[in-house]
Amino acid sequence: MAGNTVATRRKHTRLAGVSFSHSIRRFAHFAIVWKGEERGFSEMRMGRTGRKFHDCGKASPGFTCCAAGAMALLLATNGACAYTQTTAPASQMAAPAPQPSTASATDIVGTWQGTLHIPKTDQHPQIDLRLIFKISRTDAGALKAMWYSIDQGGQPSPIATVNFQGGVLKFTVTVVPRSYQGKMSEDGKSIAGTWMEDTTPIALPLERATPETAWDIPPPPPPPKLLPADADPSFSVATIKPNPSGATSMQRLTTNGHDFTVRNASLGDLISFAYNVQMKQVLGAPSWVDEDRYDVDARQDQDGLANDKQLRSMARKLIEDRFQLKVHRDKRELPAFVLSVGKDGQKLTPTEVKGPLPGMGFRPAPGGLKLQINNGTLDDLTDFLQSAVLDRPVVNQTGIPGRFDIGVTFMPDDSQFKGHPPKLPAETDTTDTAPNLFEAVQQQLGLKLAAEKAAVDVIIIDHVEKPSPN
Repeated sequence: MAGNTVATRRKHTRLAGVSFSHSIRRFAHFAIVWKGEERGFSEMRMGRTGRKFHDCGKASPGFTCCAAGAMALLLATNGACAYTQTTAPASQMAAPAPQPSTASATDIVGTWQGTLHIPKTDQHPQIDLRLIFKISRTDAGALKAMWYSIDQGGQPSPIATVNFQGGVLKFTVTVVPRSYQGKMSEDGKSIAGTWMEDTTPIALPLERATPETAWDIPPPPPPPKLLPADADPSFSVATIKPNPSGATSMQRLTTNGHDFTVRNASLGDLISFAYNVQMKQVLGAPSWVDEDRYDVDARQDQDGLANDKQLRSMARKLIEDRFQLKVHRDKRELPAFVLSVGKDGQKLTPTEVKGPLPGMGFRPAPGGLKLQINNGTLDDLTDFLQSAVLDRPVVNQTGIPGRFDIGVTFMPDDSQFKGHPPKLPAETDTTDTAPNLFEAVQQQLGLKLAAEKAAVDVIIIDHVEKPSPN
């Protein structure tokens, strides 16, 4: 990873057709994933160095994860997937050292630490994560807290609500559903409690830290060097080779530092990425464009991390050169889904994340599946729905600017995710089924998603050739 901080440790596991890449010093990831035979599972993820388009899930069955400027930990009994905060506010960057204090069963203020033991499964060995919680008070006397997963980089993450009554500590995090409840010991030195990751309980005993026993929190890694927004990078070296595996969908599209890697992609996959369209929006393509499969290895010619527009621009230059691709753009009336503001107004939550890229993903939720976007625009939402969920182009007609943290819990139907949604939670007698996507968008976001014909961008192929041997 030229010009970037190298990750200090990295693990890879396999799970239910998903590969996971986890680094203790976080990598910056922006990702769109097509996995196995099922095109369309998507994730976007951004951290510190490099960027990857890949399948994510550290032994978290059915969870397609993404994170840019999100939290530092996502856990399930079967594993963990890390979120990382892109840019913490200055007030969060320095973690104050524990101060000497007299332990009291009536005072929760202080530093608490404990190790979360995620049990071994057939997907992964036992995973041990050290967590630190720093609880203090505001000027008005209310409790506030930050937490750190120091084995995942130690970036600070805020806790949404903190309550301590009758010796019982409760707190919640709202970016993704997780909470904690524990009872303090009579001597005020420990807490016996349970961490809830959505509906999954994991035992997490905590000890009050002292200056002598406190774990060190790693200093935040330096921010990655970004390309200037007006830079126009290209791939200086590139090889394109036929993939003989026989697999029928793209396996991986990855950028790591200066290196861009694609495995088993059709030219159609590359066009979809480069021009940010569905194949339904690509007209005039010969059959081999969606049938022949290629591996691509390319290197960026400028130092610094490219943003998503620059990555797509480099991909366009590459395929236009090597496949002699000539296209022109047009607008066509096509069956589409249109996103607009609902009759009662939008219910969007502005993000507090500071960073250039969004985080996107799916995970099981009570009664269905949750789509989560952090630090995203409504164009990001429609692009994500178009690439991962729906079978038509999705057009943003809301006219709403800005970046938001967006969460939608819904029950997918057979027409979505190409009939292969991420793993859903087990049904119980007490679980209500989540609404369908269209109802959920209306109820939870105050937006309307409707099927109708709309003018959408199309890419018309005027000329294309198979690439010459490298």
